[in-house]
Amino acid sequence: MKGASNDLQLAVVTLDDVERRIYDVRHQKVMLDSELAVLYGVTTKRLNEQVSRNRERFPTDFMFQLTDSELEVLRSQFATSKKGRGGRRYLPFVFTEQGVAMLSSVLNSDRAVQVNIAIMRAFVNMRRLVASNAEINKKLAAIERKLGDHDDNFRQVFAAIRAMMKAESKSQQIGYIRKKKRLRS
Repeated sequence: MKGASNDLQLAVVTLDDVERRIYDVRHQKVMLDSELAVLYGVTTKRLNEQVSRNRERFPTDFMFQLTDSELEVLRSQFATSKKGRGGRRYLPFVFTEQGVAMLSSVLNSDRAVQVNIAIMRAFVNMRRLVASNAEINKKLAAIERKLGDHDDNFRQVFAAIRAMMKAESKSQQIGYIRKKKRLRS
């Protein structure tokens, strides 16, 4: 009976647990293989074995491997093991929302299905928040246009609201951002 109690505790995955594990890498919302493994209750090695056995289900827009520089940025945000110190010996994989959805089909467990439901809800919740901020911005812009140049105090209030919304929704970009090349004439 003791094992059943532990299984029940492991099965509870909250929206907050999931949202804390979603990162912005290469302008995409992704989750690390090691953190997904924890949620699914398997080892990272087992998760990656299942993915490699079903590689055709995970194109590059579903899953990709981090670069050294991307991994260093992640390490600066939270504690991860360093290469050669008993931890990972290769760069981690990250999964987009579609890749996470595909994981439940290759992991084949009741827990995988339940965790996937929680993860999908977290992604939907994040999209809803972004859409909500965009709608508020549109409404503020419409009110500002109606006011015209009449009241500078309102403009300051709107600027403060936008600054708070930016700070609230701002996530750290991880990854290499390529600069556009200029054409010589």
